[in-house]
Parts: sequence; structure tokens; C-alpha cells
Amino acid sequence: MSARRSRPSLYISVDIEADGPIPGPYSMLSFGAAVAGVQDADGFTPADPAQRTFYRELRPISAEFVPEALAVSGLDRERLQREGSEPAVALAEFSDWVREVSAGAQPVMCGYPAPYDWTFLYWYLIRFTGASPFGHSGCLDMKTLYATKAGLPLRAVAKGTMPRELLSRRRHTHHALDDAIEQAELFANLMAWPGTAQ
Repeated sequence: MSARRSRPSLYISVDIEADGPIPGPYSMLSFGAAVAGVQDADGFTPADPAQRTFYRELRPISAEFVPEALAVSGLDRERLQREGSEPAVALAEFSDWVREVSAGAQPVMCGYPAPYDWTFLYWYLIRFTGASPFGHSGCLDMKTLYATKAGLPLRAVAKGTMPRELLSRRRHTHHALDDAIEQAELFANLMAWPGTAQ
């Protein structure tokens, strides 16, 4: 086994808020990250997700937005035009933070569901820093993890269908850091859960 494959994985829960369906024409307005735990040859060890976190609000990169998407986050684009971080600065700071918290381990982004958040995060990392600390495939989708452990079709899965003991007691607020922390707790519970699949 190569040294790269034998390194522990450090899971970082990430949530993003955006004003449209895809990056480029639309903007990632905020993102939050929380260390969820580490997995090595001995298994998964959860972290307190409120201890190591990262959050930024970003200046929009285009004039286009979908009002319904913007309304979900409650963020004010005009305020972000004035006060939001420059994406290149914020994403460079985030990359440095990921490298710092994952020293000695391989960072893996996790999300629920991950594809939307990963699409924006990866695009922004490549566009504004030229690289991703997660590589091109360091992403784990919690929805898929649950579906596999529960023996269910992916499209049958929603948080409302999960056993209550798996869910975080925190509210899903659509504030990116709040939701990253909430989802880190869900991830730790999923990693410990034996599942129901036969």
C-alpha cells in the first residue's frame, strides 16, 4: 500500500450558500467549514465540530442571480458587494486553513448532499487559487453514505427518512457555518452507525 493511501483522512464538513444553480454565471455568497473527524486504520474518531471552523462571506462575481436561490440564504448582495471578501483572498485563506487542520492527514470534503456544494467550492478553488487542497476527487456525499448503509435507493433518501438518532439536534439555518457544523454531527453519527443493509 502506498504512503498516500495509508494516510488518515480528515473529514471537513462544508456548506455553501449561492445565488444560482451553477458557479460562474452565479456566485457563491458564503461558505462554512467544520472539522468532523479523522479516519485511520483503527477507525473513525469524531471531532467537536464547533472547535475548528472557517467561515467567509464573498463578494459576488457576476450581476446575475436567481431571486429564489438568494432568498434561501437571506444574504444581501448589495452588502456583499461592499463588504464581502474578495474570492481570491478568501479561497487562499481557506486552502491554508485546510492544510493547517489536516497536517499529517489527507483532507476530504463532506456534505449533505455534497454535489452542489462541491461544484461551487471546487470551481472557486480552481478559478481563484489554481488548486484544491482536496484534489479533484476528495469529496464524500453523506446522502450516498446513508443510502449505502441503509440499503436504500439514493433517490429515496431525505433527512426526514433517517432515524432520528442520526440527525444533529442543531437547527438547519441556511447560515453556511451553522449548517456545516450541523452536518458534521450528522457525518459523525453516520460513520458510527452500523446501518441496516444486509
